[in-house]
Amino acid sequence: MSSVPAATEDRRAPGTERRDVEEMPRVGMTRRRALLFALFVASAVAFLYFVLPRLAGLHETWNRINQGDPWWLGIALAFECASFYGYIWLFRTVFVRGDSRIGWNASYEISMAGVAATRLFAAAGAGGIALTAWAVRRSGMEPRIVACRMVAFLGLLYVVYMLALVVFGLGLRIGILDGPAPFGFTVVPAIFGGVALFIGALVCFLPTDVERRIERWTQGHGRFALAMAKAVTVPASAASGLRTAVAIIRDREVGVLGAVMWWGFDIATLWACFHAFGEAPPWAVIVVSYYVGMLANTLPLPGGIGGVDGGMIGTFIAFGVDAGLAVVAVIVYRALAFWLPTLPGGVAYFQLRKRVAVWRAEDVAA
Repeated sequence: MSSVPAATEDRRAPGTERRDVEEMPRVGMTRRRALLFALFVASAVAFLYFVLPRLAGLHETWNRINQGDPWWLGIALAFECASFYGYIWLFRTVFVRGDSRIGWNASYEISMAGVAATRLFAAAGAGGIALTAWAVRRSGMEPRIVACRMVAFLGLLYVVYMLALVVFGLGLRIGILDGPAPFGFTVVPAIFGGVALFIGALVCFLPTDVERRIERWTQGHGRFALAMAKAVTVPASAASGLRTAVAIIRDREVGVLGAVMWWGFDIATLWACFHAFGEAPPWAVIVVSYYVGMLANTLPLPGGIGGVDGGMIGTFIAFGVDAGLAVVAVIVYRALAFWLPTLPGGVAYFQLRKRVAVWRAEDVAA
């Protein structure tokens, strides 16, 4: 697959372009919404960073943050930088195939701005997906190809997630991996991951011409058949993207390892944060607790604030990890992995706007 040149884009008179094509995705934010958003964030941060550490049995937790080993914290920061490099590498592997305007600088800006949008504005990554798709579309890629590659990108990312739930969850439960094995935090996540992988495999096996087959079948079969024909377009589009992901793996693209780097080094950041304040739990326990906590990103919370933190801490405690150590390690990890990257992400957002303006001017000149 190769990107389609800008000459194939919709031709419209100046000033009549669609908003979703010409303008960067924005968040509809009224004064009331902005106030409620700020109040929620402030409340969540205050609870996690000030109230939770002072609950019964955790009154010394807050003081432990000042006693963290700076060497381990520096290692944690380096791991987080490596994680973002993996994300950008995977982005380039999937989206930059053939001639493209998107160089390494543009890849950095799109990736960092997308991550910032994901963490600040929408649940389940919707904000980052919209921003990434918009930027790639403005580089000159056809919308159909953008949608296909976006599904491929997400598929490569989350197949690592689901495989980890299955491998580490069952590994702990069976006893192959070292660590406690509570049923609800090992087998249940493994089942969830296995079901997700199974559904993804089924989608991949959809015939490439399924939409045409359904369309022929629906002729003269009434409204219900027409509704089914429309509904099948979603899994058909997903199948195209997932088959693209499989093709990238089959072609032995080294950049696929970027997905492993994104998750692996982010988990390593959490592991280093544990070492900065005490003894880290077994690796398998960290991996399962990390992924179970990350499931809170599907909640309608900005960036999973509160849900991810609480989910990770609660899972670590369920695995028998010291509550005070779990609280301080997760709080510092979230500061390094969540809050700190939003600063360069915000800068990348404005850099991306300037870059897209240059691309637009080049299109007009052409």
